[in-house]
Amino acid sequence: MSAPLMLRRHFLTSAAAASTTLAMPSIARAFEVDTKYLPQEVRIKSGVEPGQILILPQAHYLYLVTGPNQARRYGVGVGKAGLEFKGDAVIQRKAKWPNWRPTAEMIKREPRTYAKFVDNDYIQPGGPSNPLGARALYLYKNGRDTYFRIHGTTQPRSIGRSVSNGCIRMINDHVKDLYERVPTGTRVTVL
Repeated sequence: MSAPLMLRRHFLTSAAAASTTLAMPSIARAFEVDTKYLPQEVRIKSGVEPGQILILPQAHYLYLVTGPNQARRYGVGVGKAGLEFKGDAVIQRKAKWPNWRPTAEMIKREPRTYAKFVDNDYIQPGGPSNPLGARALYLYKNGRDTYFRIHGTTQPRSIGRSVSNGCIRMINDHVKDLYERVPTGTRVTVL
C-alpha cells in the first residue's frame, strides 16, 4: 500500500473518530430537564407541617416541606386526565430499584403497550430499564395500597407533563434524593 493512501486512510479514520467523539456530548445532552424542574429550596405559603409532601399536579411540582414556609421543590410528571390520584396518603413502603408489574386496569387500557404482561404473572425486575426507575415510594390510604407511587422514570422527557398512568414521576437522581430525605410514615397530599 502506498504511503499517500495510508495517510489518507489514517486521516479519514482519525477524522471519523474525532467527529464521533465531538458529537457524543451533544447526543448525551440531547435532553436536559428545564431548570425550573431541578430541585431547589423555595418559600411556600402553605401551613403544611415540616416533613410532609405536597404535590401540585397542575403545576408539575412536588414539595417536601422542610420548615415553616420552606420546602424543597422537585419537578414531576403526573397522571393523564382521569388517571391521577388526589387526596391524602402515607408512604408505607420504600424500595430501591423496585420490581414492577402494571395494574390490571393499565393492561386492559393499553394491551399492546403491556403485551408481555397479558395472561401471565410476569413481574419486571428492578433495574435501569424498569419504568419505576431507581426508587419508589408506595402510597397507602387507610392502610391499603393505592397502587399510586412516587418513583423514578426511564422517560425523563415526561417531567413537566401529564402523561403517566397516575403515578408521580421524577428524574432518577431526584427521586434518590427524596428517598433519602423521607421516612416511611411521611404524609403525602396531592391537590
